[in-house]
Amino acid sequence: MNNTFSSNLKAIGQYRAQLGETPVWCARSQSLLWVDILQQRLLRYWPEQDARIEVHSMPPFTSAVLLTSQQETFLVVSHNGIELYDYARRRFTARLCAYPDEASGTRPNEAAIAPDGSVWFSTMHPTAEQAIGGWFRFAAGDVAPQSLLKGQLVPNTLHWHAGNVWFADSLRQRFYCTGKFTANLRELIEHGVDGLPDGSALSVCGQLINARWGQSRLVRYQLSGMQMTELGQLPLPVVQPSSCTFGGPTLSDLYITSARDGLLRPTAMDGALLTMATTLTGQPAGLFNL
Repeated sequence: MNNTFSSNLKAIGQYRAQLGETPVWCARSQSLLWVDILQQRLLRYWPEQDARIEVHSMPPFTSAVLLTSQQETFLVVSHNGIELYDYARRRFTARLCAYPDEASGTRPNEAAIAPDGSVWFSTMHPTAEQAIGGWFRFAAGDVAPQSLLKGQLVPNTLHWHAGNVWFADSLRQRFYCTGKFTANLRELIEHGVDGLPDGSALSVCGQLINARWGQSRLVRYQLSGMQMTELGQLPLPVVQPSSCTFGGPTLSDLYITSARDGLLRPTAMDGALLTMATTLTGQPAGLFNL
């Protein structure tokens, strides 16, 4: 990938996820959080504390544990809805909203904090057999999530860049870009890709690093306006990379989640959390405004 990534790719710890997802770097604690959706686990890794890893139990279909404006209080997106989690006490302190009624028959998938401090999350059919998924937005003080877009198969990747929103539908093998992400979406630019685009990381210079589910690789793009240009690819030692994010003291280390689910003969690496150094600088994770 033109020397963007170093050759020191390695696996972190011994945990192997059935469906590892949504890695988030917490700069305040210098730790990485990610989830195993199917095993109902939150995992947390401190690279500068003797590579310590902690594992907490989570509700069914927890797809994301995100940062908030209150240190060590995290926003949990699960089939229970959106809740606040006190990490030190290992308990939930408040349910901000229930899972959307109109999303009946789905589970949550992608989630991220928007620049305005709201949380956006997607839903999907549990086995991805029907296009009943969608995108929702929730902000502190709202009564219920706002529906943004319907008719999705497997909504993935969610990033804001240069005034636009980028997202993907994995099974449609498409990236989408829009400047007007509303229920009455009119302006939507499609980009077809080879393979199944899953989660992505975004650098400050607009480079999108996408995990390609089932293809053992990352694909790097340059975003410019509403266009994307492929810059290169990087092979990985896992079959199903699921997402990635930048972390570390300078946000230049790339962390990659993966999954064992559905593999008849998973290797010792499948489901691992991977990491490597890069020459890029990532976007810091957003904070949900409490």
